[in-house]
Amino acid sequence: MNAPLSAEVLLLRESSSQASLPLAAQGVQRWLWEGRYGRMLIEVVGGCVYVNSQLVEAHAAVKPPAEQS
Repeated sequence: MNAPLSAEVLLLRESSSQASLPLAAQGVQRWLWEGRYGRMLIEVVGGCVYVNSQLVEAHAAVKPPAEQS
């Protein structure tokens, strides 16, 4: 993975006295999602997706749409 690191943007609903951990890391993409049911940490490491440190299994391989002539 040679792409440059994305800028960190983290918007929280409430302020916290806890120090924030960096979202950007070499070879790892991270998103922090804050929704109705709480916060979720989504990570992509080497093509594998993890939500709150749990591996998410792909439903099926993604195929590109057929080209129309």
